[in-house]
Amino acid sequence: MAHKLLLLTQDNDRFRQLLAAHHLKDLTILGDEPSSITEADIWFAEPHLAAPLLNLGRNLTWMQSTFAGVDRLTGSRQRRDYVLTNIKGIFGPLMSEYLFGYLLAHQREHAKYKQQQQHKQWIPGSYRTLQGQGLLLLGTGSIAQHIAKTAKHFGMTVTGLSRSGEPKAHFDHVDTIEHLANYLPSAHTIASTLPSTLETENVLSKTMLALLPDECVLFNLGRGNVLDLDALAAQLLNKPQQNAILDVFNQEPLAADHPIWHCPNAIITPHIAAPSFPEQVVEVFVENFHLWTTQQPLKHLVDFFKGY
Repeated sequence: MAHKLLLLTQDNDRFRQLLAAHHLKDLTILGDEPSSITEADIWFAEPHLAAPLLNLGRNLTWMQSTFAGVDRLTGSRQRRDYVLTNIKGIFGPLMSEYLFGYLLAHQREHAKYKQQQQHKQWIPGSYRTLQGQGLLLLGTGSIAQHIAKTAKHFGMTVTGLSRSGEPKAHFDHVDTIEHLANYLPSAHTIASTLPSTLETENVLSKTMLALLPDECVLFNLGRGNVLDLDALAAQLLNKPQQNAILDVFNQEPLAADHPIWHCPNAIITPHIAAPSFPEQVVEVFVENFHLWTTQQPLKHLVDFFKGY
């Protein structure tokens, strides 16, 4: 059976070139004209570009998201009469590099020594090793599992909190997210990789943030809606020993007048912790396309009701 593919990305030409190199039998890659939206039965799309066009895709049967986060496609008012898959398995190493790059720089006081260098000062500090420290991961999916594996390399104790509380590889302990308050007071480092769902919204509320110890480091790597950013900004100003490294926000770009910009103990990055490399995304699609054409279960299926 012949299939028609619609590309909805910010770099259609690049993806068209990569897909063409695979010479996929029975797949026609359509152009960017409006009629392609109604013709295509398969969409290869960025969720925010696909969401407003969903109701025009009368032949849509399967969509391969180019992102891990698909909350723009899983809302209760969006159609759900097609198969949706996302990207997993490629972000773990990138997220791990991001987290441990910043965490090690903090633990080893890189900024302090760089500042001392400007004044030609030779003042050894007292850094702390990661060995024996606790890492609390909100979420235990593929990204969190890779971070947990890296943390074990550094000798950390890793606790994970998830919806189910099911044990996962590389975690010393896993519990349900509803017990979050029990774990925050002893967290050396806490990182959220949670998706955006109704259940995860404002998980790190003002009340929960207040439970964090004075010298903890907080990472938000998953979705902005899990965190009360206003409350965090106020707390960081009152607790200068706390630190936050934030890559995702409810509003992106982050509003220029938000007080978090002025917190000296916050690091803000523009959603760059784990970019999707086109070659890797195409590999995921190609594997799924072969499964689709042989009527086998696809990888990385999204549950519309769970939102991930």
